[in-house]
Amino acid sequence: MTLIRDFYALHRIPELDCTLPKTCAYVKQSLYSLRCTITTPTEGSICAYFDFGRDDAVAFRADLDALPIQEDTGLSCTSLHAGQMHACGHDGHTAILLELARRLHQKRTLPHNVLLIFQPGEEQKGGAKLLCDSGILETYKVRFIFGLHLWPKLSKGKIHGKKGAMMAQSSGITARFVGKSCHIATKKEGIDALFACCRFYEQAQSLRTQKPHLLAFGKLEGGTAGNVLCGQAALYGSLRCFDPQLHDHLRRRLFALWKQIAAHTGCGGALDIEEGYPAVCNDPGLFAAVCRLYPIVPLQQPSWAAEDFSFYQQKIPGAFFFLGLGDTPALHSPQFCFDPNVLEQGVRFFETLCQL
Repeated sequence: MTLIRDFYALHRIPELDCTLPKTCAYVKQSLYSLRCTITTPTEGSICAYFDFGRDDAVAFRADLDALPIQEDTGLSCTSLHAGQMHACGHDGHTAILLELARRLHQKRTLPHNVLLIFQPGEEQKGGAKLLCDSGILETYKVRFIFGLHLWPKLSKGKIHGKKGAMMAQSSGITARFVGKSCHIATKKEGIDALFACCRFYEQAQSLRTQKPHLLAFGKLEGGTAGNVLCGQAALYGSLRCFDPQLHDHLRRRLFALWKQIAAHTGCGGALDIEEGYPAVCNDPGLFAAVCRLYPIVPLQQPSWAAEDFSFYQQKIPGAFFFLGLGDTPALHSPQFCFDPNVLEQGVRFFETLCQL
């Protein structure tokens, strides 16, 4: 089956960020014989446009990049690139879109033209924003856009989704404090940056709001020796929520907290809160139209994970979905793998949405 062969081939050649020469070559070679226009709007991206003579287009997106993880699945199609692995299912997403392209090649009429977007840099670079900025959506008069993500622990082969907020807005946080190092024996002559970091950590955890959010820190750097006062320290974390106004509110409170602690301890430094990815928010009208065409299993709660598909939704109506994998290892784990036969359900779903 060509769909499965695509998946195996792509799984063997994982590449990172926007530098995807082997992946792009494979995708282009798969598309060359089809009746579509192929373009490269940004580094590492490929777009395939199928013209059915309509005034507008519907777009479907797949992501191409992998993760810096050493694979430990034992699969026969294991990664050939040391320290790199398709641990988030992007190889499956790409295989789905390639099979959709072959099926579009066989069609003679559809309600819309179709743009297939093979996007780099989802994991780190925000490749979706770069494609939006390229003007590709305007060039092909894209009216709405769809995407999906393979998702462990959900019903195998079923499409899951919800209207409104589906995935979280996510911003990386770096809190740096610069003090003055000295020997512990002369502590009064120094300024303890590690103490400032710990105060920031403790008080940031106590920020409270009525609306759901996540604020957590996973990495602390600082110090040179156990008997030397820490002169520089940095705390790294993440802020996640579904409401952009809440995100702005918490951002302001974190900056105020950093300034307060810096003033109290005498430290310098800086607080950096990245722009990050907006929340994935499914257009209610578009989501309802999809539900009339295809059986969607309702998600009871949005996911705290983030996805740069949200940048497309900032430009045009869009809807994002999960394709359930059943009981598999977690995303982003060295053991992540799944039954590739489930990919056929993703192709059928996208093929159905071409009729919208």
